Amino acid sequence: MRKKRQYKRDFKADADYGSIALTRFTNRLMSDGKKSVAEKVVRDALAEIKKEMKTDPLEVFEKAVQNVSPAVEVSSRRVGGANYQVPREVRPERRFTLAVRWIIEATRSKRGKPMAARLAEELMAAYKNEGAAIKKKLDVHRIAESNRAFAHFVR
Repeated sequence: MRKKRQYKRDFKADADYGSIALTRFTNRLMSDGKKSVAEKVVRDALAEIKKEMKTDPLEVFEKAVQNVSPAVEVSSRRVGGANYQVPREVRPERRFTLAVRWIIEATRSKRGKPMAARLAEELMAAYKNEGAAIKKKLDVHRIAESNRAFAHFVR
């Protein structure tokens, strides 16, 4: 039986900044359906970025997501009884999804500060090509590079 087709969703732009990417980020950050809490966390984080970096926080957010976005990843492919990690390019939609996921994971793994402060810290680090989310991207790239010999197995 085939999977049900997934349709592209329409997202409304963020009320404060007019960014669809920010809305999608907020939705991913949200837990237990508490969107207002997630919106407050994102709003506070962007305010902190504005205060510390004295630049447009939306620009910092977009650059951070762009820096964390991976170009290649590996996918398992079974060939003749052996599983190979085959490197392949990442589609733009998945690129954004992975970047957002890694930023949020890195933020949640930290402890000791409020969520907004941790998120602001991680976004600023990603903006400067530093931090845990960038490390995750580099790890994925390193794995893909080491498995380059299997690139001819691409489906």
